[in-house]
Amino acid sequence: MAVRRTLLAIVVGAVVFGSIYAMAASLGVSTKTLGAGTTAVAACQSATLTANYATSYDSTIPGYKVGVVTVTGLDTTSPTNCASKSFKVTLTGPGASNASLAEVTGSTPASGTQFTADFSSSNVAAASVTGVHVVITG
Repeated sequence: MAVRRTLLAIVVGAVVFGSIYAMAASLGVSTKTLGAGTTAVAACQSATLTANYATSYDSTIPGYKVGVVTVTGLDTTSPTNCASKSFKVTLTGPGASNASLAEVTGSTPASGTQFTADFSSSNVAAASVTGVHVVITG
């Protein structure tokens, strides 16, 4: 009886593993999307973006909160530029936790070298922010 249970457990495990492996193998990666796989995803620019944010005092926090984040260094002119693509700017913190405090999404401009993300209504305490993450897709 114990041998039958062991054999049944092995068969069930093999079927489940095979099904999951088959589903994972069907996920793909391309230059426009991320999923599971090993295809390299090219960046829309080689230059580094720089993010700076303005702060304003808010008595409800109490303290300074993050306002508008300005991202500079955007390439909108080269053949593989980042013009008119979707972006997500994420404020992270506190400390080394790297937890998302707030996110703003939008589209990069068709021309120019900067764009903004307005966090004013998010009421994120500036003292809690330890990182600004910028992702451009599309």
